[in-house]
Amino acid sequence: MPHMAASKSRNSVRIGVDVGSSLTKLAFRSHSGAVRYELLGRGAYDQVVEVVNRLQPQVLGLTGGGASQLASRLGGRAVEVNEFTAWGTGANHLLRGRQKTDTYLLVSLGTGTSVMLVDHQEVRRLGGTALGGGTILGLGAALLHQTSFEDTCALAAQGTRDSVDLLVRDIYSDPDRPLKGDLTAASFGRLARQDSAPPRQDMAAAIMRLVGENVTLIAGGHARHLGLDRLVFGGSTLRNNPALETVLSEVSALLGLKAFFLTNGEFAGALGALASPPEKEGT
Repeated sequence: MPHMAASKSRNSVRIGVDVGSSLTKLAFRSHSGAVRYELLGRGAYDQVVEVVNRLQPQVLGLTGGGASQLASRLGGRAVEVNEFTAWGTGANHLLRGRQKTDTYLLVSLGTGTSVMLVDHQEVRRLGGTALGGGTILGLGAALLHQTSFEDTCALAAQGTRDSVDLLVRDIYSDPDRPLKGDLTAASFGRLARQDSAPPRQDMAAAIMRLVGENVTLIAGGHARHLGLDRLVFGGSTLRNNPALETVLSEVSALLGLKAFFLTNGEFAGALGALASPPEKEGT
């Protein structure tokens, strides 16, 4: 009898996996309802298969760009969940009790960025941009010779973009200029106007500004068109990235919008994947 109880407890776990192009995110929900998260590297298929074989989950949901490839390795044991549906479901769960979850724009910053309309349980992708974590990683490698995403984020937190970007005040000296002086006139526009290279931390800060400013402008355009006043941000690009979070907050405020950042937001897709598949018959 104790053996049977242990088996039932083990099999009642639910696992959701978001297989991204840069990271693999896992969410686990136990029979008690407790949720834990695990972050793996790119293409961690063998590690996920080992986890599934060990835990024998009651429900296994997969989402993200690599979901089909992982599903083929799991021999039909998994349910594939639409990525945007998974993100909306997961975000609603993470927002529960903290924010109203009726209608809002969800901005997922992964390798690139998607903007989704979440209307209660309905999720629709409105658009997005190729700017995202992949941009930060690529520009960090090209401009800073920095192959670590985490190190680029740490550099950016120590810098300022003012020595890299051309600002409106650099073009208009007249105090009656048509735009606020600290707005960006040209990203990286100062580089052609100075003899010496700016500090590496300033270059990193300018990279974050380029990505964050344009992501928020695109998302904000959708929000204003729909008459919404709130942007909910998540995704692995925001993990330990205070410089980018600051840009998103500042630009949202300039647009008259409220920015909210999901706690554990990089796991929203994985969390939605474990919640979306139906229970197995008889459970």
